[in-house]
Amino acid sequence: MTKKVLVLSVAVLLGLQAGIAMAANPDTGPGCGLGKLAWSDYAHQKNIAPQVMMATTNGFGSGTFGISSGTSGCTNDGKVMAEQKTTLFAELNFENLSQEMAQGQGEHLASLATLMGVPAEHQAEFFAMTQERYTSLVKTGEASPVAMVKAINSAIATHPVLAQVSTR
Repeated sequence: MTKKVLVLSVAVLLGLQAGIAMAANPDTGPGCGLGKLAWSDYAHQKNIAPQVMMATTNGFGSGTFGISSGTSGCTNDGKVMAEQKTTLFAELNFENLSQEMAQGQGEHLASLATLMGVPAEHQAEFFAMTQERYTSLVKTGEASPVAMVKAINSAIATHPVLAQVSTR
């Protein structure tokens, strides 16, 4: 008998927690994407059939596309993607970037500045800053694209002009 009471008590407690969680974050089905849009007119969104159809339709890549492009009912503030693009660019062009930072100019460095949200009219200041701080930004012996991007972000954040104009 006590085992049944214990199991029932746990079930009620879990049910209450689920109810509280749903009130704070209501379940509206499987996210966003073409599947969500295609089945949005279905009368009972929380039923299994429409949720399975939404998930199945999104399974063909439309959910991923919607999330990455900010379409199909998905939102994308771009912050994570921008950071990943910057890091990927730095990884692919690390040698050229290192060389151009030492020179204080170059196409790769201009592209990096753009990816980091430095407006074109302030890129000369970005170039000068990377040249002046080259040794601390591209640490010899510890040189890695990820560390370099992190160091440049920190340098931008403390630069008197770039900190004010950078969009990131």
